[in-house]
Amino acid sequence: MSSDSLTLDAVEEGKVARVLGFEGRGGWVYRMYQMGLVPGALVEVLVNNGRGPVIVRVMGVEVAVGRGLARRVRIELAGEGAGWR
Repeated sequence: MSSDSLTLDAVEEGKVARVLGFEGRGGWVYRMYQMGLVPGALVEVLVNNGRGPVIVRVMGVEVAVGRGLARRVRIELAGEGAGWR
């Protein structure tokens, strides 16, 4: 992973990020794939108020990711103009 990568729970609302990968293994990784959070996917953080789930838009669908899992999703911030807009 890149040294300037973050975790999903650290991204501010309104920012777009690219999924790099996951910390750890297990069935939860498969669940992230089912929700569209796959390496290379762009996600827009809609709600991240420091408590509760992080709500993101990925592939046009809004998804709530528990904060504990969001801490295990490695991302990098996407540049200006990135995404589907």
